Amino acid sequence: MSSILTNVSAMTALKSLQSTNKNLEATQNRISTGLRVAEAQDNAAYWSIATSMRSDNSSLSTVKDALGFGAAQVDTAYTGTNAAHKVVTQIKDKIISAMTPGLDKAKIQSEIKELQGQLKSIADSASFAGENWLSVKSDADDYTANKEIVASFTRGAGGNISVGTLTIDTSQTKLFDATAASGTGAVKGLLDSDIDIAAPTGSAPAYSAFTFSIATLDVSTIDADALEAVVNEVVKVAGKLETSAATLGAAKTRIDLQNEFIGSLRDAIDRGVGTLVDADMNEESTRLQALQVQQQLGIQALSIANGNSQQILSLFR
Repeated sequence: MSSILTNVSAMTALKSLQSTNKNLEATQNRISTGLRVAEAQDNAAYWSIATSMRSDNSSLSTVKDALGFGAAQVDTAYTGTNAAHKVVTQIKDKIISAMTPGLDKAKIQSEIKELQGQLKSIADSASFAGENWLSVKSDADDYTANKEIVASFTRGAGGNISVGTLTIDTSQTKLFDATAASGTGAVKGLLDSDIDIAAPTGSAPAYSAFTFSIATLDVSTIDADALEAVVNEVVKVAGKLETSAATLGAAKTRIDLQNEFIGSLRDAIDRGVGTLVDADMNEESTRLQALQVQQQLGIQALSIANGNSQQILSLFR
């Protein structure tokens, strides 16, 4: 039946064209954004997961920056400790020279004094962003021996956030400590801690007991027979510096490994989010071409359907 009030063919063609245009718009949005899930209305579950994971990835980026900052601090302390070890070795050599009969110990002491000044300069200069782990004042109100470095970010199953840290104990690696504490057993640095030399017993060469530190050593005032004992103590301090450097080196290695892991984890999260929400551009380009053809055919079909109504006029001529 032909009717001038209801054009069924045109209505059908219009509905089909509207559907095609809607699909075409969605495909064009996917192509322009590169996402098949760009908004919550596209897929609420995937959009929510992707949004959370992008937020977590941003936090991991901050963690990676924190690890880089921590690595720089550790590397600065390691460099200073390694340099101090070399200077202490030179001081040991000077003490051995002072044991040689006939050499002027006062002149040797002047060289040792310069090396002691270099040790203090090294410790004071080993600072990164205002943080110095080698030259400290442990009785200061804001001092903490355990240095925390942000190392991980985790979101639990219930949505709870936890931030992990790496702890480095600098109480065993500090070189100088300006604390007011003094005397044997005081918690000072490796280079300013008091070292007691006891008076020998038995048939050993006689000399009085005395106390010194690497920072205050004065060979010109020490009995020649006692210098061997001093050398042994300096060697022990050099060994402690080696242990300290090894500890800092191990911490640096751990930070580097964690930093590398965080980078790989961020890449894995990016890949996972992409799997959920990224559009397949090959598929979308093929769909776009098909929809463009459907749109052209829909327009032509609607034009034909609208033209059918014009044929009714010929019946009244």
